[in-house]
Amino acid sequence: MAASELYTKYARVWIPDPEEVWKSAELLKDYKPGDKVLQLRLEEGKDLEYCLDPKTKELPPLRNPDILVGENDLTALSYLHEPAVLHNLKVRFIDSKLIYTYCGIVLVAINPYEQLPIYGEDIINAYSGQNMGDMDPHIFAVAEEAYKQMARDERNQSIIVSGESGAGKTVSAKYAMRYFATVSGSASEANVEEKVLASNPIMESIGNAKTTRNDNSSRFGKYIEIGFDKRYRIIGANMRTYLLEKSRVVFQAEEERNYHIFYQLCASAALPEFKTLRLENANYFHYTKQGGSPVIDGIDDAKEMVNTRQACTLLGISDSYQMGIFRILAGILHLGNVEFASRDADSCTIPPKHESLTIFCDLMGVEYEEMAHWLCHRKLATATETYIKPISKLHAINARDALAKHIYANLFNWIVDHVNKALHSAVKQHSFIGVLDIYGFETFEINSFEQFCINYANEKLQQQFNMHVFKLEQEEYMKEQIPWTLIDFYDNQPCINLIEAKMGILDLLDEECKMPKGSDDTWAQKLYNTHLNKCALFEKPRLSNKAFIIQHFADKVEYQCEGFLEKNKDTVYEEQIKVLKSSKFKLLPELFQDEEKVLSPTSATSSGRVPLSRTVVKPAKTRPSQTSKEHKKTVGHQFRNSLHLLMETLNATTPHYVRCIKPNDFKFPFTFDEKRAVQQLRACGVLETIRISAAGFPSRWTYQEFFSRYRVLMKQRDVLSDRKQTCKNVLEKLILDKDKYQFGKTKIFFRAGQVAYLEKIRADKLRAACIRIQKTIRGWLMRKKYMRMRKAAITIQRYVRGYQARCYAKFLRRTRAAITIQKFQRMYVVHKRYQCMRAATIALQALLRGYMARNKYQMMLREHKSIIIQKHVRGWLARVHYQRTLKAIVYLQCCYRRMMAKRELKKLKIEARSVERYKKLHIGLENKIMQLQRKIDEQNKEYKSLLEKLSSLEITYSTETERLRSDVERLRMSEEEAKNATNRVLSLQEEIAKLRKELHQTQSEKKTIEEWADKYKHETEQLVSELKEQNTLLKTEKEELNRRIHDQAREITETMEKKLVEETKQLELDLNDERLRYQNLLNEFSRLEERYDDLKDEMNLMVNVPKPGHKRTDSTHSSNESEYTFSSEITEAEDLPLRMEEPSEKKAPLDMSLFLKLQKRVTELEQEKQSLQDELDRKEEQALRAKAKEEERPPIRGAELEYESLKRQELESENKKLKNELNELQKALTETRSPEVTAPGAPAYRVLLDQLTSVSEELEVRKEEVLILRSQLVSQKEAIQPKNTMTDSTILLEDVQKMKDKGEIAQAYIGLKETNRLLESQLQSQKKSHENELESLRGEIQSLKEENNRQQQLLAQNLQLPPEARIEASLQHEITRLTNENLDLMEQLEKQDKTVRKLKKQLKVFAKKIGELEVGQIENISPGQIIDEPIRPVNIPRKEKDFQGMLEYKKEDEQKLVKNLILELKPRGVAVNLIPGLPAYILFMCVRHADYLNDDQKVRSLLTSTINGIKKVLKKRGDDFETVSFWLSNTCRFLHCLKQYSGEEGFMKHNTPRQNEHCLTNFDLAEYRQVLSDLAIQIYQQLVRVLENILQPMIVSGMLEHETIQGVSGVKPTGLRKRTSSIADEGTYTLDSIIRQLNSFHSVMCQHGMDPELIKQVVKQMFYIVGAVTLNNLLLRKDMCSWSKGMQIRYNVSQLEEWLRDKNLMNSGAKETLEPLIQAAQLLQVKKKTDEDAEAICSMCNALTTAQIVKVLNLYTPVNEFEERVLVSFIRTIQMRLRDRKDSPQLLMDAKHIFPVTFPFNPSSLALETIQIPASLGLGFISRV
Repeated sequence: MAASELYTKYARVWIPDPEEVWKSAELLKDYKPGDKVLQLRLEEGKDLEYCLDPKTKELPPLRNPDILVGENDLTALSYLHEPAVLHNLKVRFIDSKLIYTYCGIVLVAINPYEQLPIYGEDIINAYSGQNMGDMDPHIFAVAEEAYKQMARDERNQSIIVSGESGAGKTVSAKYAMRYFATVSGSASEANVEEKVLASNPIMESIGNAKTTRNDNSSRFGKYIEIGFDKRYRIIGANMRTYLLEKSRVVFQAEEERNYHIFYQLCASAALPEFKTLRLENANYFHYTKQGGSPVIDGIDDAKEMVNTRQACTLLGISDSYQMGIFRILAGILHLGNVEFASRDADSCTIPPKHESLTIFCDLMGVEYEEMAHWLCHRKLATATETYIKPISKLHAINARDALAKHIYANLFNWIVDHVNKALHSAVKQHSFIGVLDIYGFETFEINSFEQFCINYANEKLQQQFNMHVFKLEQEEYMKEQIPWTLIDFYDNQPCINLIEAKMGILDLLDEECKMPKGSDDTWAQKLYNTHLNKCALFEKPRLSNKAFIIQHFADKVEYQCEGFLEKNKDTVYEEQIKVLKSSKFKLLPELFQDEEKVLSPTSATSSGRVPLSRTVVKPAKTRPSQTSKEHKKTVGHQFRNSLHLLMETLNATTPHYVRCIKPNDFKFPFTFDEKRAVQQLRACGVLETIRISAAGFPSRWTYQEFFSRYRVLMKQRDVLSDRKQTCKNVLEKLILDKDKYQFGKTKIFFRAGQVAYLEKIRADKLRAACIRIQKTIRGWLMRKKYMRMRKAAITIQRYVRGYQARCYAKFLRRTRAAITIQKFQRMYVVHKRYQCMRAATIALQALLRGYMARNKYQMMLREHKSIIIQKHVRGWLARVHYQRTLKAIVYLQCCYRRMMAKRELKKLKIEARSVERYKKLHIGLENKIMQLQRKIDEQNKEYKSLLEKLSSLEITYSTETERLRSDVERLRMSEEEAKNATNRVLSLQEEIAKLRKELHQTQSEKKTIEEWADKYKHETEQLVSELKEQNTLLKTEKEELNRRIHDQAREITETMEKKLVEETKQLELDLNDERLRYQNLLNEFSRLEERYDDLKDEMNLMVNVPKPGHKRTDSTHSSNESEYTFSSEITEAEDLPLRMEEPSEKKAPLDMSLFLKLQKRVTELEQEKQSLQDELDRKEEQALRAKAKEEERPPIRGAELEYESLKRQELESENKKLKNELNELQKALTETRSPEVTAPGAPAYRVLLDQLTSVSEELEVRKEEVLILRSQLVSQKEAIQPKNTMTDSTILLEDVQKMKDKGEIAQAYIGLKETNRLLESQLQSQKKSHENELESLRGEIQSLKEENNRQQQLLAQNLQLPPEARIEASLQHEITRLTNENLDLMEQLEKQDKTVRKLKKQLKVFAKKIGELEVGQIENISPGQIIDEPIRPVNIPRKEKDFQGMLEYKKEDEQKLVKNLILELKPRGVAVNLIPGLPAYILFMCVRHADYLNDDQKVRSLLTSTINGIKKVLKKRGDDFETVSFWLSNTCRFLHCLKQYSGEEGFMKHNTPRQNEHCLTNFDLAEYRQVLSDLAIQIYQQLVRVLENILQPMIVSGMLEHETIQGVSGVKPTGLRKRTSSIADEGTYTLDSIIRQLNSFHSVMCQHGMDPELIKQVVKQMFYIVGAVTLNNLLLRKDMCSWSKGMQIRYNVSQLEEWLRDKNLMNSGAKETLEPLIQAAQLLQVKKKTDEDAEAICSMCNALTTAQIVKVLNLYTPVNEFEERVLVSFIRTIQMRLRDRKDSPQLLMDAKHIFPVTFPFNPSSLALETIQIPASLGLGFISRV
């Protein structure tokens, strides 16, 4: 395929960039061969002309399609080159927050500089057992691959972790070791990982230091071998170290530090135990102050010192040794402060009594003079003589530093040796996995000997890596039978030869070190002469003669020659070492005694292990022995030997590679620096791996995957039944160049770029199809739109035309109407004008005629008036004349009469002197006056009748006036009468005037009062109206308040209900948590018990029958032989020997609190037994005394028997009578029509209910009396001893004759009377109790009335309060009332509970005593008596009815029963042929018989054997689902039987009367029920484990990988790590496999008769496992997070829901357990763009945690180009919205979680007496009773 086909318009390419390394650009026009310039447009929109290299004509690298970006494996990229790798890593790291990526066999790990929740135990469990390509890249996947290959291939493994300082090598190695410790099952036993981690603080303190790039840089390499036994469990570890940077002890660059341990010592100098070390702060010592940065931000060296000391203690380094180590380290610090003074150019001296040297000598225990001497001198030995030569100051300083480095190196090796001793295991090692944590390729501005050695080691490792990659590629091609062609890959053997070959750099360096006058300059000249212009990899810098350049595989590095010789020789004078060896300080000579073993590279063990370190340096001169030769070995030579041994070890193992990348130098979290990343990718060999892969056929597809992906490019005729041939035919058409692909046996191999080309063709085909679909749909939509528009236009036209026609018709109607209106209007105007004129005329006429009539009337009136005036004038003149005449006459008469009156006056004066006369004259007048006064008083009193009184007063006044006038006329006849009358008249007139005045005043007052009354009435009416308005407002407010109170009450009720529901839920959660804790404890106890049993079995096998190659028995289950012997209430002193027989080992796990409780219980039972024994003795004595009395008096046995029989019959008749009354009472109660009477709260109802209760109690009393009489009857029968051998008929006749005796009859009669009296007294007491209850009810009614009154008062008070206070007061009152009621109810409940417990206890005691007496008396009966009993004339029921439903067996047959019924029973046959739960019924019937016999030993033994038998069979066949299900069902049925027939009322509600007769009578097995419940829990947990093991392999394949809907999800290209195929091959699990397995589980459980509620719990647990495992895999697999996979998951879940519906299990809660998976599938399918989408996602995914939602969004990967990736901003929006959500930070669901199980009581309707025992069970030795 020509390049022009790919470099077309809109194709995207990568171009170099100085800042971002590579930039993306888009072609603006097609490339044609011969073009020198490419027209490009950058992503930011800038146009650019890119010039091609005129020599190479190399085109810029193409960019991969977006669908391939973010792949798990870099080799899955179609275009394999540096920019594609860099971009893929950046997208995964920045956008998806994924730090791990595969690159072929290499795992690339980028340091996130942030704690990520991806290393928990749940993640470890998720990766355990998985194929490497099936899960997302992870360090755990590499560790799992190594562990799996070790177990599968029986070959040792290595994990090589490399990278720059600060890239995360140590952390990666630590997590790998943690994975091994967890999956190998040693996390709780060996604790090797903890020990290795405990060594970290020590190794970091002595081997790590701060550098410019890393605050905690490892300055040495280490290789940790983790040893495994034959079962592949960790047994130990061993650590090797490489190339400790000793020069750091004496020199640090700017901003760097020495090793941490020195600063930790200085920070802890104030501690009392460190006073003797005479330490100061770090700036005091020369060896710690050179870097100028003694403190690391955020690190407390004093605290780190504490951690270091604790780690030393954990690893067995005693305190004395620790202080010794600190003395040596302090001595090194003081040695660095030793100063030298020059004497001359060739000699120097130390000042006398130098403080630092003195302290050093004191700490090291050496002589001051000797050490001072040899620090300034050296010994030279010749063949004949030995010379002591002084040395110069410079040489002395170098010798001092060399000594310090040598001491530190030996101390480092000694500590490593002790760490290895702590990690060593005595068990033989079968295999190992090595973890190599070694420095990566380094290049600095100044590179010295250390960088040279590090890069040399990396060259060796890179060569090994290249060879391994090349080998794997070759194996892959050969396996697929692809023609093998040599791939040109970078071979760094020339570079290695340049360094280590003969006359190489290391050889020349060692040779120069041996020269007496050797120097760095002369060595550099030798290098130039030997290699310059001869080796292409060796160069000389232009401006330096003391440096050289080596072209390494990663980059060119310039090394400075200065210091190479000194560091390589690392000269330590032997005399100084001898002085130290002679030290009195024991630890110091110990370091140098081990020096020979440590120094020799040939001292490796036979296993080929490398010694612990190769970094020590030898003295320059020593005696001519093997030791002196060893001391002459240089550092370079030692390092080369160590490296060769390491390579041998690695070549003998299968390597796995982890390359750690440092994303930036500033430790910013999730920040990616492209320049630094590219440097490290080039240095660590990742790009070389890519280049090797790209050189061959990097893209590989199976035929089925290729067919599934590119089926869209095939036509129907191209599809054949042979997939391989189909793919061949299609490829030959699509790619014409056959060199671009190869067909293997199972795969198709493509060269680089071909997959991108196929993807382009596929995308074009899909795009064309999409365009065609869009074109058709858009045309259809437009046609639909046009038809709608045309129809709408026609409709609009129709309506417009109709509207216009209607408007025209309306216009015509209006015109006609206007004419009509005008006609009538004109007529109206004319008519109106005529009417006005006519009216005006008539008015004028009327006015004129009126005027004329008025004038005529006035004239007639004047005439009439003048006539009247004339009449009156003429009359007045006549009257005046008459008056004058009359006056004269009267005057004359008066004169005459006056004379006559005077005469009469005299007479009257004489008469007036008499009182009687006066009274007679005035009596009438006084009466009248009094009458007037009374009337005035009445007028004052009666205001309302004031007008009427006034009128009557006026009438009276006129009458009196007339009378007075008559009196005056009469008095006028007499002067005296006239005079007196006149005076009286005057007074009366005054009084009348006064009365008139008062009358006027009264009238005014009345008027005032009336006005005031009107005003008052008006005001009253106004007030009344205001009050009415206020009343209306108050009513409105009242209604509003009532409504608010009602609403608040409803809200409060709802709130309380919600709180109650929440509290109920919380309590249920707490209960479930408690159940879960309890069941986990049971599980843990069971596991420990299994462990104990296994260890005991192994010990027995080792002691008794040792067999080589014995395999460990399956320890999944245990038997727990005697666990439950302690837990029954009937346990007594007989248990003690059994307990003592238990092995002492078994007492260890016993809970002490349980033991004390059981001991206390045993003591109580012993006391109770003793009291019962005393009671029994007392009863026996009474029986003996009664027997003696019976012997003394004549025998009356028959009469007594008859009497007892009559009494029993009488009581039975009384019982019948009471039952009849009870039935009649109930009938009358039900027939009562009035609902008020029969209402539950009515008084009549309560009285009747009380009567019913009392009658029931009376019935119980009668029953107890019958039982007592029966027991007495039986005891009397047993107490009678046969005195003669008379026949039974004779005895009967005697009894009849004795009964005929009058005395006996009288006695019987008296007895009946006493019985009647007793009944009457009981009835009286009952009546009194009824009366008392009635009184109490009345009192209760009275209290209710008082309460009602009080409530009304409170209501009235509340109405007076303001609304807010009213509501608060009413609520407060309601709360107070409810609180009081609750307290009262709680008190009543406590009293009732106490009473019930007391009565139950008494009943148990009485029943036990009576049973013991009965049993004791039955044992005394002779066989003859038992035979004679049936013919006695006593009315006793048959015993067979009481003993039905029991099975009898002998004590010695118990083991046979357990064996046949439990141990050897096959569940399949029982489930198919027999009734469900038959073994449980048989066992319970046996327990019933033992209970009937009152044999507690038999009950205990049977139950214990049953429990242990079930445990044994489960341990033996515990991995068989049918067996576990069968015994879970039978254990639950046995438990239900013990409850159903326990005699407790709560369990007897659903029993038939016959079943109630079968209840246990003697023993309370409540504690055994708890034991069986615990056993059922253990069986349930075992059942869950079994079904989990069966379902686990099916879930991922069936729910995720298998395409249930074919063709929905296409397969994306994969890399070297091939994932499991999603196409259903033979043996692949599908969704149908899961559903078939679920059907199998369900049918087995139903066949075994398992409780429906328990089946629901099992199904819920199964669905939880399916959902959890599926979701966990989804969260760890980027290839599964796509839209199409979401559709597949939802379809699969719907199939599971359909299965639930078919089985009627929708209410089991199983569907809810799939909710997280459903929401994750919905999350994959919903839109993920806008804020509305974010809000919808947040509200939808309430069952997923925030971490899970973000993880799914980060992992979301489009399968097709038409899908869009989730933007980082959208994920940030989701995180912001969910930041307040409080949920677990855990990423994965706990797939091992088991819901707490409950066993709801499920009584059986099966009658025990109807159960038949089949002969197939082999239980012929038991019989039905």
